[in-house]
Amino acid sequence: EKDARRIARAIVAARAQAPIATTVQLAEMIRGAVRGAGKMKIHPATRSFQALRIEVNQELAELEAALVAAEQLLKPGGRLVVVTFHSLEDRMVKQFMLRRSNADAAPSRHSPAALRADAASQQNTFILTPKQAIAPTEEEVGLNPRARSAKLRCATRTASPWNAVAA
Repeated sequence: EKDARRIARAIVAARAQAPIATTVQLAEMIRGAVRGAGKMKIHPATRSFQALRIEVNQELAELEAALVAAEQLLKPGGRLVVVTFHSLEDRMVKQFMLRRSNADAAPSRHSPAALRADAASQQNTFILTPKQAIAPTEEEVGLNPRARSAKLRCATRTASPWNAVAA
């Protein structure tokens, strides 16, 4: 959140006056702290509430644990399909699938030789199917506007054994 400091100062100042009792109060306080709030398509507090939810529920740690568990539990030919709704989740899923499919097995030529050799020797536990994320069509977004930020990623489990070190 680019206005995080302004939002935090507004919250501290408001709490000095009286406790924040409702989410509506908090949302309006955030709206007042965010620059250009009137020009935004979505409510300015949306990102702040999302960040709070992610932190309180430890969603990124849970996602990482779920991906590793799926890798262990899926049989060869099984599919791991993940729908993400924001860039933090999507980046995490994308990087996991790339690492496990050796799609990023070509580290920089400036990396130490041992690191390059280690990456090349790892077995693929997944094959990306398809290689790119699938985004909703305009028609799907028209039917369900909340789908606008969704991305679907899919990988198929290979017969390679799960490697606890890679996890």
